[in-house]
Amino acid sequence: MTQPTHPPLAREVRLACGDASLYGDLVLPADFCGLVLFAHGSGSGRHSARNRQVAQKLQQAGVGTLLFDLLTAQEEQVDMHTREHRFDISLLTRRMQDATLWVLAQEDLKQAPIGYFGASTGSAAALIAAARLGDRISAVVSRGGRPDLAGPVALAAVTAPTLLIVGGDDHGVIELNEQAFEHLQCERRLAIVPGATHLFEERGTLEQVAELAADWFVAHLKHKAGAKRAEKSEQAS
Repeated sequence: MTQPTHPPLAREVRLACGDASLYGDLVLPADFCGLVLFAHGSGSGRHSARNRQVAQKLQQAGVGTLLFDLLTAQEEQVDMHTREHRFDISLLTRRMQDATLWVLAQEDLKQAPIGYFGASTGSAAALIAAARLGDRISAVVSRGGRPDLAGPVALAAVTAPTLLIVGGDDHGVIELNEQAFEHLQCERRLAIVPGATHLFEERGTLEQVAELAADWFVAHLKHKAGAKRAEKSEQAS
């Protein structure tokens, strides 16, 4: 993979998502080929060390990243005690859609191919949002996710190439991912990381996740970017 020659631009952003304001960290490498929005898992947030490690790998590969909180500070406080929001897939999906529309409204981002990286329950939200947004989403990656929670109808409607990554020792989740995989009608791959449990805490396993995700996003986001350039060139001629 080509390494960016200039340091990436990084800034904190505020996203208007319905009646909520959410905060995120946007990092754009020089000549980035696309932008990946992260949908974190239950009980996590934009400061997740695991997601930040994956994001850093994507940035090194020339992919922009947006890690943002799916819940407001008040919702997070409630969720710590009730756990009611982390499994509210419809709420998380709306937040993903709203964040995507925010990206598409930004002058420096609106032409960038968009990908989703989801973990745990965030994977279901990412897949449902991808199904609803159609060809505006160019690739999806799920890490230790629960894509089954998206439901068979939404899974069948996903058009973005989708990679499901599961730990080899995360037996219950492997089965759920296999079931979800059968419902996907898009380009798809199920990758099993040997020796990894649900959080990929074993030595070297999260690095494998990051490599798989980077390869998937670079291939599909660059392809979409090339198609956009070709279309623009045809319109200009």
